[in-house]
Amino acid sequence: MSRVDPTARRKAREAALQMLYQAEVGRAGPQETIVTFWAANDPGAEIDDESRAFANTLVKDTLARLEEIDRLLGTHTKHWRVERMAVIDRIVLRLAVTELMTQPATPAKVVINEAIELARTFSGDEAVPFVNGVLDAVRKNLSPES
Repeated sequence: MSRVDPTARRKAREAALQMLYQAEVGRAGPQETIVTFWAANDPGAEIDDESRAFANTLVKDTLARLEEIDRLLGTHTKHWRVERMAVIDRIVLRLAVTELMTQPATPAKVVINEAIELARTFSGDEAVPFVNGVLDAVRKNLSPES
């Protein structure tokens, strides 16, 4: 197995976050979202084909499992309904939960740290402890032995 470039993965997660935001506010399906995103963003400039495929997979998996992910998030967010969260925070959480559920080769600690960085970059420092706490609870729920 080849070593994954963490910088390329971070760019892929950022692209996935942007696509999921586009899908959320534009009420578009996964295929339409992916096609329009890459048409508007030159993939050769910032992101390689492997990372682009990773981003696309995260988007498709997140949108396909939305109800399951939101149910899981809802069980770990005291006093916060998923639909009432800030849009970016909700999308960061959904994206990370998807990766925790579907990408077992990526350590949970890495997924959570990447989500924290996405929250810090796209939402703000106040979102960091919220995202960290929710994802740590979800991680324990998904992998009770860890």
